[in-house]
Amino acid sequence: MTVFDVFFIGVGLSMDAFAVSICKGLAMKRFQVGRALICGLWFGGFQFLMPVLGYLLGSTVSGYITRVSGIVAFILLGFIGGKMIKESGEMECPSSGADVSFRTMLALAVATSIDALAVGVSFAGYQMNVPKASLLIGCTTFTIAVIGVKVGTVFGDRFERQSAVLGGVILILIGVKLLLNI
Repeated sequence: MTVFDVFFIGVGLSMDAFAVSICKGLAMKRFQVGRALICGLWFGGFQFLMPVLGYLLGSTVSGYITRVSGIVAFILLGFIGGKMIKESGEMECPSSGADVSFRTMLALAVATSIDALAVGVSFAGYQMNVPKASLLIGCTTFTIAVIGVKVGTVFGDRFERQSAVLGGVILILIGVKLLLNI
């Protein structure tokens, strides 16, 4: 798995956080750097943590995963990507509005990073530096979440559904690439 693969996995995984960040921006009405950074830190932090946890879980069965790593990655990324595309039509901004309290952000960060846990499981089948890969995913998500807050304050909810579809397509394409071992 290349750095570009990991980067694009990070982009795909960050689309849920992007959509929620757009909602936060919508509720703020004007861009607030502090709140945007809080969103970025929560979402990016959990997108960093979850692949590491998934890898630790997956490495307990890595002997089995290594032989079928392309298939496992394809199934997990395809499932996650398909789920994101399917749910994009049902998306609504959470009622938490501009709230960036501990409880609200914890719930949103966990909800938007569960997919990264599954991706981390697939990492167990590859020879890679998982902390560095997870850091790249986390930094990518941080940046995209901050941008999402800004987009929400500027453009409104025009891009929320499209971001979820784009994220799903990216994950599916990476899964296909790993299956074909290109």
